[in-house]
Amino acid sequence: MSINNNIWGAAEAYMAGTLPESDLKELRSRLATDKEFANEFYETTNLIRSMEGNGKQKRFRTLLHDIHESEVATKKSRQIHLPAHFWRTAAVAASVAILTSTLTYSFLNPSIKNTDAKYTTIRREVDVIRESQKKLNQSQKQLETDIKKLNPPPAAHVRYTGTGFAINNEGVFVTSNHVIEGADSIYIQDRNGDYFKAIKLANDPASDLAVLKIAKKNFRFSKGEVPYTFATGKTGLGANVYTIGYPKNDLVCGSGMISSRNGFEGNDQQYTLELPVGHGQSGSPVLDENGNVIGILTAMGGESEANTYAVTSKALVSLIHEQLGDNHIHLNKTNKLRNLNREQQIEKLEAYTFSVKVYKK
Repeated sequence: MSINNNIWGAAEAYMAGTLPESDLKELRSRLATDKEFANEFYETTNLIRSMEGNGKQKRFRTLLHDIHESEVATKKSRQIHLPAHFWRTAAVAASVAILTSTLTYSFLNPSIKNTDAKYTTIRREVDVIRESQKKLNQSQKQLETDIKKLNPPPAAHVRYTGTGFAINNEGVFVTSNHVIEGADSIYIQDRNGDYFKAIKLANDPASDLAVLKIAKKNFRFSKGEVPYTFATGKTGLGANVYTIGYPKNDLVCGSGMISSRNGFEGNDQQYTLELPVGHGQSGSPVLDENGNVIGILTAMGGESEANTYAVTSKALVSLIHEQLGDNHIHLNKTNKLRNLNREQQIEKLEAYTFSVKVYKK
């Protein structure tokens, strides 16, 4: 057998164990001295392995033989041009070749100096590609899951934003009425960046309060009941208070005190606070040091004033009782923030406080 002119036959005979001893010696010598021949031989053995048992080997061998005879007749340099459908088979074989080439080198002749660095590099590149592909697939699956899970906002631009916080863990929340006034649609965006559509349950322009509910069935803001309670009376003058809200994309905390028991122009449904706030914080909760909600931010004074105004939680309780009493809006009666420091209180409040997005055409 001429190994040079019939690599496919030599590879088949070698793999079947029928290669004569003289041809085997010639093969080993050629593999050790002719790198191009060695690469072609290993690719052929790997291709044969990948095609065993699928009925294509005979047709492929015939094709190679015909191409070889044609090239010998025309005395041109030997180049194999495969039909398109054979490239699919070759692609399968390539993956096998990567895994088996190094073993084949060592098995045939331990003295052959294979290019370890080159093969290691190829293996590492494949590993990197495979890992990158795996992560890409995982990211795509996660994205598809998230899209199905979320209730995305309208394509329109947000016109107004405010802050809202949970009344209970059944999807009911409160914000300022002026935030949602005239809205075509209302969404909240939670701390994870997820959007949920909301519907209005009740509102009172006089007190500037609105009660809404997340439209998603069985929605919950977090595990367990809300950790705070709502004060039903007014808190004393000079009491230390704080608020959290979304004047920006991130949650912001501010602290101050009650500077007047009544609000703007003596409104007894409000407090006047000495508390720094920003646009976007309308609807934010105002809490005392024990974690009781005492009010809801509604406005701030003019440039010449440093005042902030908050509607009392008493007004909120009255709105719920008057407009939603028959709907059984549950108010939590257990304060889980009482014995916590400010940082711990805020950490628990984060899950129940969110940005309110208002869309208008």
